[in-house]
Amino acid sequence: MKRASSIAFVLLAIFMLIIAGCSNNSNTEEKAKYKAGTYEGVSTGHGGEIKATVTVSKDKIEKIEISADGETGSISDGATTQLTNDIISSQSLAVDVVSGASESSNGIIEAVTKALEKSGADMKALKDAANKVIVEEQKQEDLDVDVAIVGAGGAGLAAAVKASEAGKSVVILEQMPIIGGNTNKATGGMNVAGTKYQEADGIKDDKQTWFDDTMKGGKNLNDPKLLQTLVDNAPDALKWLNDMGAGLTKVTLSGGQTNPRIHQPADGSPVGPVIVEVLSNKLKELNTPILLNTTADNLIKKDGAIVGVKATDKNRYSFTVNAKSVILATGGFGANAEMVIKYNKDLKGFSTTNHAGAIGLGIVMAEKVGADLVDMDQIQIHPTTDPETGYLFTEGLRGDGAILVNKEGKRFTNELLTRDVVSKNILAQADKVAYLVVNQEMADENASLAGYIKDGYATKGETIEALGKTAGIDSSTFASTLKNYTKYVKNKKDEEFDRVHLTQTLEQGPYYIIPVTPGIHHTMGGLKIDTKTHVLDKQGNIIKGLYAAGEVTGGVHGGNRIGGNAVADIIVFGRIAGETSAIEIK
Repeated sequence: MKRASSIAFVLLAIFMLIIAGCSNNSNTEEKAKYKAGTYEGVSTGHGGEIKATVTVSKDKIEKIEISADGETGSISDGATTQLTNDIISSQSLAVDVVSGASESSNGIIEAVTKALEKSGADMKALKDAANKVIVEEQKQEDLDVDVAIVGAGGAGLAAAVKASEAGKSVVILEQMPIIGGNTNKATGGMNVAGTKYQEADGIKDDKQTWFDDTMKGGKNLNDPKLLQTLVDNAPDALKWLNDMGAGLTKVTLSGGQTNPRIHQPADGSPVGPVIVEVLSNKLKELNTPILLNTTADNLIKKDGAIVGVKATDKNRYSFTVNAKSVILATGGFGANAEMVIKYNKDLKGFSTTNHAGAIGLGIVMAEKVGADLVDMDQIQIHPTTDPETGYLFTEGLRGDGAILVNKEGKRFTNELLTRDVVSKNILAQADKVAYLVVNQEMADENASLAGYIKDGYATKGETIEALGKTAGIDSSTFASTLKNYTKYVKNKKDEEFDRVHLTQTLEQGPYYIIPVTPGIHHTMGGLKIDTKTHVLDKQGNIIKGLYAAGEVTGGVHGGNRIGGNAVADIIVFGRIAGETSAIEIK
């Protein structure tokens, strides 16, 4: 009997253990954060659909893949890398958007959120910053390279490609979370004279005419040697880009030019993102590292030569880059209101078209080691920016046939004069605002314009009278203005303002108008360089080991930049800086 009781007790104990085990398994399942698997979520970013494919285990976000073909390559890539890393490392959706890529960032976060909703996750907990996993910060180690490049805009990327192709070890330091700088915002195209694309369109142009146009536009303040270098090297630079797949084959016109010579993508889409994408793809092939969220603080000078950079990494740790050459490609200072006002008090209160990183970093660093500056008071305002946001509308619209009217519905300027003159004329109108007038025919031929319309910058009217009424412009005067302009185009003579390139009659609707006002756009002044991109000191001597290219430099554009010359500038002198720095390393 005792034996039977003992056996029963043992069996009961085993049964209880099994029950407890099942209970524990049940509790574990109840406590699981996710239903393991792979889920998809779809949202909309700046350029179209964003799809997130998220893989989770029962208690962890394991992997995130983002597909965003419609987004700008360099911008969405930077946002994707940072956000997916942040979400996975913190196991949280309470992450910050990426500066300079807010629309892409919000689209990515929304797509990931929709995917995780399907996994059974506690979404409230995932969005609560208090639940974020604390990640141990990594410190960037000191580096030893041949060439250190500060700035990952068009000039810096071009320099990096050339130096890397020369077999040198290269690193790029970029203070922003994305690459591209102001090049991401470049909408028009690249000026080049005497190309096969111009010839195919029946355009007769040459380097001397381009040189003369630029000197005139720059009020003869341009450095002739630097300008000649730009003009002479631009054809090879264009071929180099197109050989990498840029496809800059369409030719159009900008203000201040005798002939059409801006080369842009065939569909008229913004040129900047295309250039950044082809250059960044090339650097990926070359395995050239780019350190994002990394700020260059000071240049290291030893025995009269620049031998590296003191920098701060993304986690705010200091580190050193020892380099045989340093190339500054940090851009201008158009987003630094204090610096702008220091050199031109008349520009106080103006909005800017520049990205947030255009603060004059390279100029300040180089000045500390004795670099000379030139043309610092020459700051350009662009005539056609959004009055509320400062968003830039390409000058190519006017080159393609758009006109400008004021609130009375009247034209008040030759739309193809230089930027400084058109800006001045707009500022003289009521409320310092004018309106770009275009039609559907132009939108069908220009991807940039189609984008402005899609993004809500334009007001539409089936007729000019209807458009005027909607926009609060005197319809009768507006209609009369357009009727006269159509006559001028057909007669090939602008009787009011002597506009020469009359390409669109604007005879057929629907019509669109875009309100515009001038905004700070380009800083023509900067570091003084020679034609090989050596930075010069105040005595005109080369600062050994230091090079500069792009908007961080001065002298190329003089007192006013012609549209299309900036892209030519960054590619031509970026290439020269990469080549020269590599050759001169001993």
